Order: sequence, then structure tokens, then C-alpha cells
Amino acid sequence: MKRESFNSRMGFLLVSAGCAIGCGNVWKFPWMTGQFGGGGFVLVYILCLVLLGLPAMTMEFAIGRASQKSPVKMYQALEQPGQKWHVHGYLALLGNIALMSFYTVVTGWMMYYFVQFLTGNTADLVYVKDVSNPFVSMITNPSVNVYYLLIAVVLGFTVLSFNLQGGLERVTKYLMVALFILMLVLGGHSLTLEGAKEGLKFYLVPDFSKINGSVIVAAMNQAFFTLSIGIGSMAIFGSYIGKDHSLMGESVNVILLDTFVAIMAGFIMFPACFTFNIEVDAGPSLLFNTMSTVFTKMSGGRVWGSLFFLFMVFAAFSTELAVFENILACVREMTGWSRPKGCVVCGIGIFLLSLTTALGYSVFHFQPFAAGTAWLDFWDFIVSTNLLPLGAFVFSIFCCYKIGWGWDNFMAEANAGRGLKVQNWMKPIFKFFVPVCVIALYIYGLVTFGWK
Repeated sequence: MKRESFNSRMGFLLVSAGCAIGCGNVWKFPWMTGQFGGGGFVLVYILCLVLLGLPAMTMEFAIGRASQKSPVKMYQALEQPGQKWHVHGYLALLGNIALMSFYTVVTGWMMYYFVQFLTGNTADLVYVKDVSNPFVSMITNPSVNVYYLLIAVVLGFTVLSFNLQGGLERVTKYLMVALFILMLVLGGHSLTLEGAKEGLKFYLVPDFSKINGSVIVAAMNQAFFTLSIGIGSMAIFGSYIGKDHSLMGESVNVILLDTFVAIMAGFIMFPACFTFNIEVDAGPSLLFNTMSTVFTKMSGGRVWGSLFFLFMVFAAFSTELAVFENILACVREMTGWSRPKGCVVCGIGIFLLSLTTALGYSVFHFQPFAAGTAWLDFWDFIVSTNLLPLGAFVFSIFCCYKIGWGWDNFMAEANAGRGLKVQNWMKPIFKFFVPVCVIALYIYGLVTFGWK
């Protein structure tokens, strides 16, 4: 089966950025920033992106480009005979599937709110403490969750049923351009609100007294989550590109686009929160209850609300497409199936597994951890708390030590082409700093996790 490739470098950058840009930026990053103290969390998050995310992404791209394989096969092309690195390839596939087991449902939530604002059905979307909670009403409604989940899955795999250039690359280009335009319009509008100054102070000025171990762990996990690093999501796109450009430079470009969207999401949300006296530490419901309430109170709120949730849909859908492609590529390499057949089988499988999350607040009650947790928390724990950081650790060991691929091989692959190069003085960062920090923060995160 001939290896597909992107039509252009811009296609690679936008699809890779689209994989990184998604619910992690526009849904999870703002509510985590609110819960973990504002500007201090943002500062630690950016440091984690630079010191941990950039090396990890460069290594993941390098493994993908050198192997020209999907995650389940990439180690087999690079490891020495008798080695077992390829086991992580199957864990990477599991991570992508687990991620989509809740991500598709969240994408459906975005679609639901967009449709409600577009059609003017916003009366039931106003949050009133101890009186009405629209977010809870939505997630406990089985028919709404299953219907929009089905739309999210069918749309995603329909796009991927075409070839790489005609499907994923073409659609993602349009999505990303529309996303950036909407983001700039909404961000500019939020800066005109009365509470903009106070909201930006909370968001951008660090309160160092609020920075602790839990904040650092949360920032690291969020950095890996938003970049989709550790489960091969970036490796697959590395396998689709040539050697015209060096991989550290490409990683910097993707991270800059991803971080720009995350920061802009905060510019959109926090001025609105402080203008309308909405709690910034509302958690996962921040985006839905807070912003829907804000828009219903705002002049022209129906239009702004429609634009905002359309922005959210585009962001979520760009990541969904990218991770679906990763799953599809793995399955096709293992089976030899055509794109259409793979899309049908993978689509049915993802839909059925995602029903655990879609019905987790109504039919399939399951509290894996503390009271109030559900299937979404379970899948997120598998991915964010475990497979993403552990995957970054494995990439680091594989790329930097002789028991794996080795530093020289990694450096030669990463530096092929024009652009920013990995330098020898960076070796201690890749070889020691990244794996030690990741494993230490991973252990700390497990010890302090809210199990009960």
C-alpha cells in the first residue's frame, strides 16, 4: 500500500496544529486556568510547553518520519531485533481510542450549543445557581448526547473516507482559517467589555503564592493533552512529510499556533466572566454555563453566541479529524483495508465505545474516583494522567539512549532539512531533564490524585 503524503508543508502544519488545537485549548485550558489560580498556571503551562512539550514533539515527529509508519508499526521499523519497544505502539493506539471515547461527546456538546444559539433557543441555556443548570440538563439527556455524538462521528469519518489530500488536508485548511478569523473577532469583542481589565489581570498576572506541585502537574498534563503528545498523534503526521524542513522548527511552528489559540481562548472568556460576575473556577462547565449565560445577557448575544460556539465546533472538529486519522492509519496498516472500509469499521467502533461517555450521566452510571465522577473522568484519567506523560517518557528514552533508537539516529532525522536544528548542547535536556521531570511529576500526580 503506497504511503500517502501531504500536498504541501502548509497542509502538514495546519493539520498538525489542528490536531493540537481543540478542546484542550478552548475548553480545558480556560477552566483549568480558572481552577488553578489564573496567571500563575498560565506561566507554568508555557514553561512546560517549551521545556517538555517542544522536545517531546520533536522526538515524536522524528520517529514518525524516520519509520514512515503509523504508531503501531513505527517502533518495529526502528528498534533492534528482539526489542519490545513496539508494545508502546499498541498503547499509543489505545490512547487515541480512549481520547476519542470522550472527545467525540464533547464535540457533540459544542454542536448542540451552536445549534441552540443559531436557532434562537437560548432561554433554557441560562445558568441560575440552585435553580437551573443547563449543562447538567444537557449531559443527563440521553437522546441529545447520542444524536450529536452520532453526527460528530459520521462527519469525521466521512471526511476521512476520501484520500489524505482531498479529505483531511483540504477540510482542515478551511477549518483552521475560519477558526483563526472567528477567534480574532471574538477576542477583540471581549476586550471592549467593562470587566476586561480585571479579567486580564487575573488571567495574565501570576500570583506566585498559588503555584504548587498540583499546579505544575496540572500544567504538564495540560501541555501534553493540548499538543496530543505521547500517543503517536503527531508521529502519524511526521510519517506523511518529506525531509525538506527540520523537525524542531516544525514543532516550534505547531506549538506557537496551538499556544496562540489557547491564550486567545482566555482573552475571549475571562473578560466576559468578570464583566458578568461569573465564577472563573466553575470547572468543566465553565465554557458552557458561563459563556451561554454571558451571551444571553449581552446585546446581540445570539449572534456572538453562535459565532463563539461555531469557533468551538471548528476547534474540536480539527482535533477529532486528526486523531481519527491516526486510528484509521493504525487499523489500515494492521489489516490492509481500504480507506472507506476502515472508516466504516472504525466509525462504528468509536461510536459504540463513546456511548459510555454519552450515556455516562444518565444510563451508564459509573463513579471511578471521587463522588460525581463518570466515564468521561475515567477516559481522561487513562489518557491525560497516564498515557500522555508516560508516552513522552518512552519517546525520550527511545530517542536518546542506545537501548532504543539512539541520540545520533534521532538527531540526524530531526535535523534533516532547512530550519531550526537540535544542537548537541540540548542533549542533557532531551536525555535527562525531560524524562526525569515527566516521571517525577507523573508519580506526584498519582500520589495526589483525587481517588476518593
